[in-house]
Amino acid sequence: PAFPPLIATLATWKGGALMLIGAALCIGGLMALGSPNLTALPYPKDTAELRESGPYAIVRHPIYSGLIFGAFGWALYLEAPLTLLFAVALFVLFDLKSRREERWLTERFPQYVDYCRRVKRLIPWLY
Repeated sequence: PAFPPLIATLATWKGGALMLIGAALCIGGLMALGSPNLTALPYPKDTAELRESGPYAIVRHPIYSGLIFGAFGWALYLEAPLTLLFAVALFVLFDLKSRREERWLTERFPQYVDYCRRVKRLIPWLY
């Protein structure tokens, strides 16, 4: 193990909790977004509707957030410092992707600016 025993036990529990939170955010985001809005590309579909409820009420990109939380949880669960670096890289990737996506969302939905003032981008209530 990479961590001392007490820290390893805490990391396992916290990692598991982060993975559960990540799964809830990701699945909740997919369900709230719905198949008419879902796309692999960050550009919104012409028929898209802005979602501000459910997980979108606590974070603007719950699918990205869920994957980030899951990655950090997995790294803690495995006690793998290198995997923590991959989780940081995933965070940076989704942060950059979300910034571009938000420019398109702002063009498509004028009310998106107000939504951004109320709801954090990737980490609920923090960032």
